[in-house]
Amino acid sequence: MSVAAHEIKFGTDGWRGVIADEFTFERLALVAPVAAKVLYDTYYSMVGSRTIIVGYDRRFMAEEFAHKVAETVTAAGFDVLFSETFAPTPAFSWAAKQLNALGALVITASHNPGKYSGLKVKGAFGGSVPPEVTKEIEALLSNGVSPAVTPGKIETFNPWPSYCQGLQGKVDIAKIRSYMESGQLTVFADAMHGAAAGGLAMLLGDSVKEIRGDRDPLFEGGAPEPLPKYLSSLFEVMKEHRQQNKTSLAVGLVFDGDCDRIASVDAESNFLSSQVLIPILIDHLTLRRGFTGEIVKTVSGSDLMPLVAALHNLAVFETPVGYKYIADRMLAAQVLLGGEESGGIGYGSHIPERDALLSALYVLEAIVESEMDLGDYYRHLQAQTGFDSAYDRIDLPLASMDVRSRLLEQLQTQPLKEIAGKAVINCQTIDGYKFRLVDNSWLMIRFSGTEPVLRLYCEAPTLEEVHKTLAWAKTWAE
Repeated sequence: MSVAAHEIKFGTDGWRGVIADEFTFERLALVAPVAAKVLYDTYYSMVGSRTIIVGYDRRFMAEEFAHKVAETVTAAGFDVLFSETFAPTPAFSWAAKQLNALGALVITASHNPGKYSGLKVKGAFGGSVPPEVTKEIEALLSNGVSPAVTPGKIETFNPWPSYCQGLQGKVDIAKIRSYMESGQLTVFADAMHGAAAGGLAMLLGDSVKEIRGDRDPLFEGGAPEPLPKYLSSLFEVMKEHRQQNKTSLAVGLVFDGDCDRIASVDAESNFLSSQVLIPILIDHLTLRRGFTGEIVKTVSGSDLMPLVAALHNLAVFETPVGYKYIADRMLAAQVLLGGEESGGIGYGSHIPERDALLSALYVLEAIVESEMDLGDYYRHLQAQTGFDSAYDRIDLPLASMDVRSRLLEQLQTQPLKEIAGKAVINCQTIDGYKFRLVDNSWLMIRFSGTEPVLRLYCEAPTLEEVHKTLAWAKTWAE
């Protein structure tokens, strides 16, 4: 196996690497035609097509990388529908399904810092391919793909119109627009310089107040990830708006770099992660849209999710971390909603793909139908379930992969009996180690599969308890 092939490894959603170091034109030219071949082998019997969608986000040289994908895929004998513009990753998944393609190859590194790029592989069904497909791609890299006798052709298309039309049909667009245009609801959209830019305005009109809609491949030196540390500009405009308007509803919606993750900020400038939004969405979609089906959550999801699901007699299915596991379940069962704590939420009424713009529309519909601020809605659900909690996570860089191995061995051979002075009741190991403690709080310790990073997640009755537990875990790891 060549060095280039050896270093291409797919993570929870795609292959990513530092531009000009791990992520190069040479490696992309190697992986793209192999990915196309595996999509053909996997989905041709379903669609009878040789077409691959090729799309991209707004990162550094995204268009050029996408052109390289298109060139190498057509040289291997496949036809390419090439995007005329950047668009959300879910728009390309939607296109793959709507246009009967084998799948989509999307240049994006999602929420990673600006020095990264990546390649996401989407299947004909309109979602992330399962792990066995990416394993097959990795296995075939050393052989490569021979050029076809007859190359494929490249045509261009605009992914936005069909995608927006599809989303608009899923909510009461007229009512949301009416609230916005009359001043009853003010909507701020933080595109974080990513592929969501302009999207909410296409769906809802000019009343949307968008910030950071310009292209900045360096993402202001941070990362296009919907976390409080990157949202100071949104907090600022929300606070200014609140000072001038204390009565009407207001919300801030935040989209990651390729618009498949969402977070929100309520009228009082409180950050609301998907740990808060998912329970609200379960309640709204059940009560007001009459949706039914299973709730799929990852092991790191809040305990409020199953409690709200229980209010509506909905079954809950738990998966490891990674949206591909949720997508697998969405293809196998009737699912109302599937979501992960990092902001990815998808719906059984849509393609099996996390979609931040559709989530934004459902959140806005929940606000106008309930006439409640998001923070008030969350507190209402906590009161209904008798559940008070706070949540946070930290990603802890480790000195080396050797340190990672030692900590993993320690967890396996010396199970933790007590954490931050609280007894451990049980430990769940479907993905990492999730320790449930006596006060009904939990700590989850999970290792990155590709880098020396330890991910620490905690939910507890108060934020003070969360930070105390996370500090204990950090000390334990160090």
